[in-house]
Amino acid sequence: MLAVLTELARHADGASLDEMTRAAASPKPTVHRALASLCRFGFAARDGHGRYVLGDEFLRLAFAHHEARPDHLRIAPVLTALTERYGETAHYAVLDGHTVVYRAKVDPAAGALRLTSTVGGRNPVHSTAVGKLLLAYALGDDDAVRAWAAERPLAQRTPHTLTSPDALAAELRTIRARGYAVDDQENEPGIVCLAVPVFLTSPTRPTGAVSVSAPVSRTPLATLVAEVEAIRAIVAAR
Repeated sequence: MLAVLTELARHADGASLDEMTRAAASPKPTVHRALASLCRFGFAARDGHGRYVLGDEFLRLAFAHHEARPDHLRIAPVLTALTERYGETAHYAVLDGHTVVYRAKVDPAAGALRLTSTVGGRNPVHSTAVGKLLLAYALGDDDAVRAWAAERPLAQRTPHTLTSPDALAAELRTIRARGYAVDDQENEPGIVCLAVPVFLTSPTRPTGAVSVSAPVSRTPLATLVAEVEAIRAIVAAR
């Protein structure tokens, strides 16, 4: 049932029973029973064309849970302030294994370029500024970084992505020394990013990271680096 629910969430415009059966790679009666159970609890529904969509009860629970998260509520004014000051997208993300999860995001005003990242979406740790920053705090030395990197390949997202454990270890040493991280078109071509830690529950271990992301053609990475102290001050004033 959870696999069917997860698959259903990928179809914003709904999916037929046959489409869900193919996607879930399960027998049609099994998928139909799962969808019927989800519909009974309001986690799925049928639209006017007979296609299955996520139900209002599921969306209500998801949005209510997200809005009630303390970190989301506390960090929202920070993201708004950063977006208003720099006219670029601001994120708040947390570490989850080999990925980062975006807990909150504020886009710039209408007309500005918007990024494809979404709240609840994930990106690799090693290719993002928020990920490298949080990993630098989580792993204390080069051996720990190499052991972490050995668990799975460091996928090359762009020609600039760090794919060597030694290169990643050296980058994390630099991040620990200066207290911020950058993504120089390492996760997405043409996009740069600067991230700083957020300490919501501990003075020494970050609960997450805040970043400012921008198209390099409009806001070069050097511009963000020059603003790092101002960014830190906005985060600290939350």
